[in-house]
Amino acid sequence: MTSLDRNYWSELNGQDYVQRLAFPDDLEVLKLSIAGSYFATCCFSAVLKHIDISMGLTFAPQTLRIKFEPSEGSMMIDLSTMASLELIQNLQNAKSRECLFGLLNQTMTPMGARFLRSNVLQPSIDAEKIKKRHEAVAELTSKGDMLFAIRSALKSFVDADRVLAALVVISARQDFHFMEQSANHVLMLKKFVDSIKPIWEALTGAGSEELQMIRQLCEPTRYVNIENLIKYCINEDVSCSTKPLELRSQRAGVNSFLDVARQAYKELNDDVNAYFNELKEQFELNLDLKFEHARQYYLRFPMADLESPGTLPVSFINAYQKNKYLECQTLDLIKMNQKLKDAHSEVITLSDSTIQELIQQVRSQIHQLFKISESVATLDMLAAFAHLTTACISGDYTRPELSTDSLMIKSGRHPIRAKLMSTTSEKFIPNDVYATPQNRFHIITGANMSGKSTYIRSIALMSIMAQIGCFVPAEYASFPLSHELFARVSTDDNLEANVSTFASEMREIAFIIRNISHTSLVIIDELGRGTSTTDGLAIAIAIAETLINSKAYVWFVTHFRDLPRILADRAGVSNLHLSVDISKDYAKMTMRYKILEGYEEEKFYGLALARVIGLPPDVLDTATRVSKALHERNEAKKRNSRATAAARRTKLILNLREQLVQARASVLLGGSRNDGSPGSRSSEEGVSAEALRDWLKKLQVEFLVRLRAIEVDAEATAAQANKTGEEMSDLFEGEDGAEKLTERDFFEAGDVTLEKNG
Repeated sequence: MTSLDRNYWSELNGQDYVQRLAFPDDLEVLKLSIAGSYFATCCFSAVLKHIDISMGLTFAPQTLRIKFEPSEGSMMIDLSTMASLELIQNLQNAKSRECLFGLLNQTMTPMGARFLRSNVLQPSIDAEKIKKRHEAVAELTSKGDMLFAIRSALKSFVDADRVLAALVVISARQDFHFMEQSANHVLMLKKFVDSIKPIWEALTGAGSEELQMIRQLCEPTRYVNIENLIKYCINEDVSCSTKPLELRSQRAGVNSFLDVARQAYKELNDDVNAYFNELKEQFELNLDLKFEHARQYYLRFPMADLESPGTLPVSFINAYQKNKYLECQTLDLIKMNQKLKDAHSEVITLSDSTIQELIQQVRSQIHQLFKISESVATLDMLAAFAHLTTACISGDYTRPELSTDSLMIKSGRHPIRAKLMSTTSEKFIPNDVYATPQNRFHIITGANMSGKSTYIRSIALMSIMAQIGCFVPAEYASFPLSHELFARVSTDDNLEANVSTFASEMREIAFIIRNISHTSLVIIDELGRGTSTTDGLAIAIAIAETLINSKAYVWFVTHFRDLPRILADRAGVSNLHLSVDISKDYAKMTMRYKILEGYEEEKFYGLALARVIGLPPDVLDTATRVSKALHERNEAKKRNSRATAAARRTKLILNLREQLVQARASVLLGGSRNDGSPGSRSSEEGVSAEALRDWLKKLQVEFLVRLRAIEVDAEATAAQANKTGEEMSDLFEGEDGAEKLTERDFFEAGDVTLEKNG
C-alpha cells in the first residue's frame, strides 16, 4: 500500500485530467459518463498524481484512451437514465416515494435498504445469481408463515454495517468521547448478535439454495465465540436503546470499582426523580422530567398552566419558551446534573479498558459478522420482493424467465403507475411486448398522451426488476440479460453544462452510440424535437439506422410520420402505435392505451387534442383547413415528386447491385442458396454458363419492368398533384380583394421545401 495525501483525491482535479488527456472524440461522452461518479473520478485523479510523483511521468495532452466501465458483473446505467426512469428519485418531488426504489423498498433494516438501492442502480448480469434470487422469492411468496417470521425477526436489527465499520476503525484521538462511543458500539454489537438466531430459526425448512446459504451463514456456531466474549463483559439483560438516558445507564465492564461507580450513578438518578416528585407536589404544575445529552435533566410544563407570564416560581431558572411549553431548571437540579456527569465519566473511564479489550478480541473474528450482515441484507431485500408480490393490489406479479435472445411480456404494466392507479377508480391498461433477434427495433407512434412514454418506460423498469431478482407486474415475462441500459427521454435544457435541449439530447445519443452493443436495451422518446423538422427527421433516420445495425433491443418513440414509413422495409424493424379513437368531427378523443401493430395513420391528432382542450373555433377552423390542404399536398408530392421517383429508382438500382454481388459471391463459393440465383445449386453441382446467362436475362427483364412502372406512376399522378396545388393557393386569397399570399411565401415561412409542379 502506497499512501497518498488526501487532497489528491479530488473530483475537480479528475475532471481536469479527463479534459486535458482524453482523446478529443471521446471527451463529450466521458463528461456524460463521469457525471455523478464522484469516487471513480477521485480515484482517477489520485492514480495520475501518483504516477506523476512516484515515477516522474506526465502524459501529453489528448493522448490517453480513457473509458468508463460499470462495476464488474453489473448492468451499466448512466446518470441520465437513472434520472429519466426515476429509479431512485421522483422527478417532480424529490421526497416522494413514487419511484422504483420507493416501490421496492419494503425492507426492515438499514442494510437491506442500502443493498436494494445498490442493486437498483447496478442490476446483476449473472444469470445463476438472478435465478437463485427468483427461486428464493418464489419460495417466500408461497410460504406466508416463513415470510412473516423473517420480517418479524428483521425488525429488531440495528444498523450492522455501521456498527462493524466503527469497530474496525482505530481513532487517533482516544479521548472521552471516543470511549463513550466505544461503549455504545459494544451495546449495539450485542443487540446485533442477539438478533441473528431468530433469523436462523425463521429459515428452518428453507428449500431454495439462496435461503439455505443465508441460514448456513447465520448458524449460531459461526459467531458463538463472539457471543461468549460479549456475555462475559455485558449483563444478559442489557440491551441497546435509542434513548440517551437508557443508553447511558447500560454500560459494560467487569470491575468491582466499576460496580461502585455504577451504583452511585444509579442512586443519583433516583435522587433526581425524587426531587422531581417534590417539585411537582409543591407547585401543582403538569411538570415533565426530560433528559438531553447537552443539558442533562430539565423540567418542562405547558405555558397554559401559568396564570400570567410573570408568575413563574422564583426557584425556576434558565427558562425559555419552546412552542407551547416552557423549559427550565433549578439550582439544585443543575448541581445534581453535574454530579451525574462526573459519575458517568467515572463509569466510562473504568469500563473503557474492558471495552477496548473486548473490541480487540472481536476484531480478530469480525469477518464472520460482516458475512452475516451481508446475508441479512440480502434476505431483507428478497423478503421485501416477496412482500411486494403478495401485498400488491394492482394486479398479479409473475416470476420472469431468463432467455438468451427474446424479450416477451404478456399483459405487462408500468410498476409505479399501476400502483398509483390501484388507489383510484381508473384501471391500468396492460400491454404486450414481443422482441426477438429478427424483430429488435420498434418504432412507436401515436397521439400525445396516448401512453407511448409509459409503455417504453415499463419495459426498462421491468427489465431492471427482473435482473435484481424481483418478480414483475405481468402475466408472463421473459428477458434476455441486458448489459447496458440507455434511456433518452428527457427534453430539458442542461443548465449546468450550458447546453440547449437539442445539444443535450445529441450528447446523450453520442454516449449511447459509443457504448451500445448487441446486449443493450435502449429506449428513446421523441428524438430530434429540439431542432427544425427537416433536420430532426434526418438526424432521427441516421441514428435509427445506426441503432438497427447495433443489433440491440430498441424502442423508438417518434412523432415524425415519415420515419416508420421510410424504415418499414428494413430487416429487424417493427412498427407499432398506441390506439386512439377520434370522432368524425374531431370533437372527442378516447385514449385506448393499447399497443397495436403498424404505424398510426394520419388522423390529425394535434387538431383533435386542441379542439378537446378548447381553442377558439375560428383558430381551429383555419388550422383544420390548412392542415388538410397540407396533408393532401404532401401525399400528392409523395406520389409524384421527382425526389420520390429518384429515390425509388435509386433503391431499385441498389437492389440490383446487391443481387449481382450476392450472385457473384455464390458462384465463386459454389453457394447453397435457395432463392433462384446461380448460387442455389450445391457446390458439388457447380454453376453452368448457360444457367448463369438465363438468370441474368431474367434479372434484366425484371429490372426494366420495375423501372418503367416507376416512371408511369409518376406521370399518371401529375395532373392530380397540380390540381391539389391550385386548391391550396385558394386558401390564401384575401376576402376583401387584398393581395393574396403566395404559396412560396407561405411555405418558406414554414420551412417547407417547394417542388415545381406540386
